[in-house]
Amino acid sequence: MLIDTSTNRHGAPEDHAAPARRPHDDAPDTAALFRRLAALEDGPERDSVRDTLVTAWLPMAHRIAGRFRDRGESIEDLRQVAALGLVKAIDRFDPERGAFESYAVPTITGEVKRHFRDRMWALRVPRRVQELRNKVRVARRELTQNPGSPEPSVAAVAAHTGLTEEEVSTGMEALESFSTLSLDAELSTGADGYSLADTLGSADTSYDVVVDRESAKAGLRRLPERERAILYMRFFEDMTQSRIADRLGISQMHVSRLISRSCARVRDEVLAERANRRGGGSGSPPASA
Repeated sequence: MLIDTSTNRHGAPEDHAAPARRPHDDAPDTAALFRRLAALEDGPERDSVRDTLVTAWLPMAHRIAGRFRDRGESIEDLRQVAALGLVKAIDRFDPERGAFESYAVPTITGEVKRHFRDRMWALRVPRRVQELRNKVRVARRELTQNPGSPEPSVAAVAAHTGLTEEEVSTGMEALESFSTLSLDAELSTGADGYSLADTLGSADTSYDVVVDRESAKAGLRRLPERERAILYMRFFEDMTQSRIADRLGISQMHVSRLISRSCARVRDEVLAERANRRGGGSGSPPASA
């Protein structure tokens, strides 16, 4: 920035009032450049003026990026994001509407916050949960401003923010959601070290068999005695339909129809009972034997 060193005719410096102090040293006087940029058409000259403005205001963008350090992202990446926000602010700024700094600061800050919101979560977290996280983080920082202040409880954070304790708990859980832990992470340093994957269970299809078997018991008990006997011989004694027909003195076709009808009846009763438990309405009454 040029400094006025003009003197009066007696050789002494002119006694001007001290200029208004800018909020930050990284806020250069570029009003003339912005007016020039607005008057230029697309082309090399406009690109040159634009690059000059970016260079002049880049320290301010870096300062804003520094506010977000120690949040799981490198300062170099944050500066890149802030620089992108600066370029957007320069391209959108109207010099007739005020000072550039008052427009650029929220634009750059919003770009950095958007980066955290959209890029930094290892898992996709709903916007509402992200907002709860931010409120809880700010509240914890405000409640521990004084040296020696204990870590605030969930109730204290809830009282400070006006949130419910359940919402505070959700926000506190989200504080740890920026990064994930590898399944190969070692959880023990001893000789018998094991990883996180070793502690996780796996789906057991036998549970479904148990559930289905227990659900079918009541329906099987309600079957007529002859149909229960046929199902027992077919599925527990592994007898063929022909042998069952010979033992009961009926045709194989009749045995086949009885097996199909009995299984369908038990299945329909089980499905109707499950629908009733879910509030899905009552099922149709079972067919008579």
